[in-house]
Amino acid sequence: MQPLSEDPTEKTVITFGEVMLRLSTVGHTRFTQAQQFVVNYAGAEANVAVSCSLFGLRAAHVTRFPDHDLGRAATQALARFGVDTRHIHYGDERLGLYFLENGSMQRSSRIIYDRFDSAFANIRPGEFDWDTILAGADWFHYTGITPAISQGAADELMKALEAARKAGVQISGDINYRRNLWQYGKSARDIMPELIALTDFVVAGQTDIENCCGITGRNYEEACQRMMKEFPAVRKIASTERTSVSSSHNRICGMLWNGKALLKSKEFDLTHIVDRIGAGDAFMAGLVFGFVTGRTDQDALEFAAAACAWKHSVDGDFNIGSVAEINALVQGENVGKLLR
Repeated sequence: MQPLSEDPTEKTVITFGEVMLRLSTVGHTRFTQAQQFVVNYAGAEANVAVSCSLFGLRAAHVTRFPDHDLGRAATQALARFGVDTRHIHYGDERLGLYFLENGSMQRSSRIIYDRFDSAFANIRPGEFDWDTILAGADWFHYTGITPAISQGAADELMKALEAARKAGVQISGDINYRRNLWQYGKSARDIMPELIALTDFVVAGQTDIENCCGITGRNYEEACQRMMKEFPAVRKIASTERTSVSSSHNRICGMLWNGKALLKSKEFDLTHIVDRIGAGDAFMAGLVFGFVTGRTDQDALEFAAAACAWKHSVDGDFNIGSVAEINALVQGENVGKLLR
């Protein structure tokens, strides 16, 4: 493993995954009421890249877009926040979409995906030169969404992980299980264990661990213990714990199993939620930042939980927040104040 430095500008994070066009209903209108949609571009791994860039890390995102104006617009959306886009490829097919209906009070939010046969799903074997992409990198991040999209995406991710291992790059994986995405003849248990075996830091809830690995436990700690025994490369496992009072009011905290103890962050009471989409990615980015800059496990977890909480106040998938702002939230400073 490469040595860590506390200076974030010296560290490079590479992420790999699909970016979609997000079309949200205006305010809290329902799909059946919608006359127009608000446009954003987002994807789980790209959300992490944007946060890392805003935290002062060098961040690059690797993906494949259609070679038309929407693909260019998606690229520009990443570049706007300082994400390196030079490794993005362009081809035929289409840009994946998802539609969001924002819930309120007791009405849940809803998402409809329309991503079949996207440009990313049609990645060609060997399309990316991972040795070149990962040269000088410190961290590589993926999610369980990518290998669920297509066999080509799963194969390309495996090549990336093998190259990262070879180069001594630390690897994180948010193995979030999405049952409806696994439609090309393989299941999560067919693909995910081989990927997890090459991963250092995992974000997964107890149901993710069971669905992706077949590992169960009486509680989260026991599931994590069994997962580490099954996958010796995994050094830390983390997750968020959310209580939903309503769509507009949640409580959330972070948990981290480091092989010795189950750590918990302080809990945040999130009233009047603006947008919860991307909160898990904000948590992941907070962990990456904390680990890559040498914070203790507890400090990294507190920063990640605060970043996750902060995201609920920000519209869109990207978590627009600085290290100073997240640190202030960790310390309970400037909460809700008018800053001049």
